[in-house]
Amino acid sequence: MGMGEPMANLDALLEALATAAAADSLGLGVGARHVTISTVGLPAKIRQLADLGKQYHLAVSLHAPNDALRNQIVPTNEKIGLAAILEAGDYFFEKTGRQVTYEYVLLRDLNDRTGHAAELGRLLRGRHAHVNLIPFNDVEGLPYRRLTQEALTDFTEILKQYNISVKVRKRKGADIDAACGQLRRSVLDAAARTGRDSEPVAAAGV
Repeated sequence: MGMGEPMANLDALLEALATAAAADSLGLGVGARHVTISTVGLPAKIRQLADLGKQYHLAVSLHAPNDALRNQIVPTNEKIGLAAILEAGDYFFEKTGRQVTYEYVLLRDLNDRTGHAAELGRLLRGRHAHVNLIPFNDVEGLPYRRLTQEALTDFTEILKQYNISVKVRKRKGADIDAACGQLRRSVLDAAARTGRDSEPVAAAGV
């Protein structure tokens, strides 16, 4: 995740996945049920993927319960809108029988309030959906901050009150600045201190 939008190049993505699924010497034998496709939410492409009838998992980076806030966090939403994304997610379930995972990065004082949780609950209630809550990992130089444990608990409990399937992603690697989102920043900072260009970042695989 964070390396581009897979759905924007769906044909090439599907070709790569077909190769990965192949059982011959060129493939890895990785079946569709073991693959998650992450997307910012391109409705037409989600529907196209659904029509294939494959058993891929679909994860949509939601991050907000309304268009005004999502436009701020995910600017591409201005051209899409939550309603179209959710309708495409419903279509995906109808065609594949696979519930959609909605990823939600929690940012302190931005999208982590109890009101946001209730709004998200109303938005997803009755849908075949799962919410993956991802507490933000602090990164020096960025304006966002990790929410408090109390806020995380409150947010989770409110979603459960709306009968939403929800899971909190376990934090790993934060003690060495290697948690999700932190490693790339560390490499960039190191490059800046040594006067190097961006090539070491690419070499680090981030």
